[in-house]
Amino acid sequence: MTIRQWARRYGVRVLGRAGREVVYDFADLATIEGCIWRGDEVPDSPEGRDALRARLARAA
Repeated sequence: MTIRQWARRYGVRVLGRAGREVVYDFADLATIEGCIWRGDEVPDSPEGRDALRARLARAA
């Protein structure tokens, strides 16, 4: 799966544009990748993924 497909499927946070290219939030993409690799369900919203990252950081 490509980053663009993740962005469309999971509604990745967009930080802006650089010319014709879209700049995505790397932390949001990394959280999605982590969920996929662990076999966990990916939270539906960027805010849900922010909360997941915060929970995982506290547990570490």
